[in-house]
Amino acid sequence: MNTVKHSKNLNSLPLQKRPYRFWINILPVVLLASLIGTYLDLYFVGKGVYAFPYRPYPSIFSVNIVFTLIILPLVVLLFLYISDKLTERNTFLFIFLSGLLASILERVAEDIGFFIHSSAWKHSYSFFGYSVFMYFIYSFYQWVKKKSP
Repeated sequence: MNTVKHSKNLNSLPLQKRPYRFWINILPVVLLASLIGTYLDLYFVGKGVYAFPYRPYPSIFSVNIVFTLIILPLVVLLFLYISDKLTERNTFLFIFLSGLLASILERVAEDIGFFIHSSAWKHSYSFFGYSVFMYFIYSFYQWVKKKSP
């Protein structure tokens, strides 16, 4: 196996690795995830599918901004960090398991009283929705990585 080495006779410096590339690529993805999460919450709360009984500034916001501005971006960060380390096939399995975990955690949050679903809601909707959301976010992250210099 041949290895190309930097020649000592050249005046140019070897290319430096960019240690912050992950963080530069992930910022637009996290912002998009937060916006999508906020708008989906606004839509479903407006339709009466679910409600947030305990939220900061209830007279101003009908959604829980702590979830959409802090928890969701942190979860997306963790999700993308882990999926960046996995193979593509394992990433799809991870997306499936993340959707399942999100559905289970949604039930727990409902039992605690963080939000209330309408009687027509099925938690399988949450599994499907979170899985599609994570796949979209992962696909957007892959696109951003490909487009970055």
